[in-house]
Amino acid sequence: MKEMEKLREDETNRVEKISHIIEKRKPLIQKIEKVEKNLKGLISALNNLEINKNRITGYVDDDSKGKLEEISTHHLKTQIQEHLFVLSKLKTRFSRDTINIGVVGRARMGKSRLLQCLSGLSAAEIPDGNRLHCTGVKSTIYHNPYVETYGEVFFHTEQTFLDEVIAPYYRELELGNCPIFIEEFASKSLPDFTEINKGYADPRAKYEHLKKYHSNFDKYRHLLLTSSPLRISKEQIREYVSQHTPDGNKLYNYLAVREVKIFCKFPNTSAGKIALVDMPGLGDTGIGDEERLIKILGRDIDLVLFVRMPKSTGDHFADVDVKLYDTARTSLSKLPIDLWSFMILNRTGRNSENGDNYNNCKDLIDTIGEKHIKVVDAIIADCSHIESVNKDILDKVLDYLVENITGLDCKYADSCQESLKQLQNMIKGELKKCDNALEKVKGKDNEAREFKRLFDIFWRDVTNGLEDLLKKLDEDYYLESSPFKEQLKKAIELSKRDSIIPELNKIEERRNIEGSYENAYNKYLHEIRTKVTEHFLTLDEGLRKTIDSRKVQVIDILIGKGKLANITGSSGLDFLDAFINILPEDLEKLKLGFTILSEFHLSYRGLIHHRIRKHLDPLTPDKTKRKLQEKTAQEIKYNLEALLGTTLYEIESEIEKFLFEPNQAAFGMVEEFLDRVLRAEDVQNEWYFLLEEFKSEIWTSEFSKLGEKSRIRKAWESAIKQVAEYNVLEFDKVL
Repeated sequence: MKEMEKLREDETNRVEKISHIIEKRKPLIQKIEKVEKNLKGLISALNNLEINKNRITGYVDDDSKGKLEEISTHHLKTQIQEHLFVLSKLKTRFSRDTINIGVVGRARMGKSRLLQCLSGLSAAEIPDGNRLHCTGVKSTIYHNPYVETYGEVFFHTEQTFLDEVIAPYYRELELGNCPIFIEEFASKSLPDFTEINKGYADPRAKYEHLKKYHSNFDKYRHLLLTSSPLRISKEQIREYVSQHTPDGNKLYNYLAVREVKIFCKFPNTSAGKIALVDMPGLGDTGIGDEERLIKILGRDIDLVLFVRMPKSTGDHFADVDVKLYDTARTSLSKLPIDLWSFMILNRTGRNSENGDNYNNCKDLIDTIGEKHIKVVDAIIADCSHIESVNKDILDKVLDYLVENITGLDCKYADSCQESLKQLQNMIKGELKKCDNALEKVKGKDNEAREFKRLFDIFWRDVTNGLEDLLKKLDEDYYLESSPFKEQLKKAIELSKRDSIIPELNKIEERRNIEGSYENAYNKYLHEIRTKVTEHFLTLDEGLRKTIDSRKVQVIDILIGKGKLANITGSSGLDFLDAFINILPEDLEKLKLGFTILSEFHLSYRGLIHHRIRKHLDPLTPDKTKRKLQEKTAQEIKYNLEALLGTTLYEIESEIEKFLFEPNQAAFGMVEEFLDRVLRAEDVQNEWYFLLEEFKSEIWTSEFSKLGEKSRIRKAWESAIKQVAEYNVLEFDKVL
């Protein structure tokens, strides 16, 4: 009793451990996806690098060309594609919700009987037989103790059928171009068999296999249009996985099937989240069997069981056994197969058709090392006996998985990581060659000398131009600002003719509304004063014109004598902001000078408003000296006209005292600008660094070819930098 309880406890622990292992795999998926993204970015970056390498070759001498020719990206891109394939398999492994055990063997070795015992399914669902190949498609059997047995069928589409099933025959048998459309395959005869292959049995047998697809096409064609997955009952499973009915009649549905998934309750309830992957028996003449086996083992399998039934009359591991082992080994090169495979030697009894082969099973175990077939263990078990299969095979395999699968995952991930590091170093090696070639490309030319000459001319012309402008502004220092004076006249005239003095009838109406002439008078004073100040707000326009005109004079010198419009594509006042935007942050003095010039403004509120406010007192009810005496509409109109005239005169007189101030402010603005961009310490060096960067844009004709070379070199530098940025290929293990 205690032994039974201990057994059940161990089984429960094993189920929990398997579930825990599966969950521990999940966090690594995102890390793998990040590396995949970088690898795909690397391919694009390397393509860009190759393009730019070819462009720059035409601008360098023979020595530099030699350096560039040493740079090769083709082998790197090939390596990257291989790594993407490996990472895809690793990600699929860690994404699965089950631990998958693959069952592999040549036909008639007892593989189907083993799967029946493991899964609890019968020959009706997993066909077996001694005469013909039985299983026709890959099946994955999932342990689910909570459902009645059912299946899901995934069919080929017309396109995948042509690409994955038919095209390999055309390639290997040299039949010419594979049909592009399904109707072409269905309606046309197969190409004649080539003379070169007619004398050999294997190609002829494979051709006959293709003919089976072709001649029976109408029997399964409709399934290529069936939506996947198709849910089927337990009784229907054989119709889609088997090549024959139990009584030997041929079936053809399997020819259209890509994969079948079967869900059932395993006899061994401690199996947990385990799935069995059944591969069709190898040794049939279908083309692509080995390729499909490699793909499935590498992508879908955690552990493989090789099934071999020795003959009772004497047997040995033949070349086909070694080839099958080697085929499986190549499917997952990053993980040694001896760590994830078992050899199952199918023991048959005295009364079986094969006879008692126990001694021959032992002989194969004794000689397995001679054939260099390395596995975790070689197990002798009767694959048709459910107790033997579950006790001698499944329990041992599950115990091994529980103890070792995490270590295998780590070893697999470590191997991938180490390979990625090697790739990373290879890319760094090519980038080093790129850097060496870049030094050669920068090389010796007349660019520096020509730039120095043109910069000296720039500095001379711009300095003289701006200093001459400053002298002119100094001469205008005490002159009235014409735009400001013109705007003042407009404000005065607008205030006089804007009909702000009401007519007598309007005054009477207002008196009636307000209740008295006194109230109406006070209201009019407020309104007229507000209207006057509103008109004088337009003085901002005169101030702006004065300052903007001086800014434009500065800009015209920078553009005309310095050719700086070539690097901004802007002119007029727009030039300033555009120029500031291209200035690097480290050119602090230039950036400050241009920012001061761009942001300098004069405003009516800041310069004039407070000076004229006292002259508005006559239009303020509490401060006006003209009070109503007669309290008539005529008196109100007369007073308002007198007060408006006096106020406008006083304001105009006050402002005329300051008509020269905009010119003085403009002079100060320009002089401050010159201090920052011409006279400050080291500012000439800042100009030098800036113009050197944009020399080909400023002096287009002088740097036509040199400028093109400069642009191509910058593109080359950018391409190198892009490759380096993507060359981050590490992911941390979380297992």
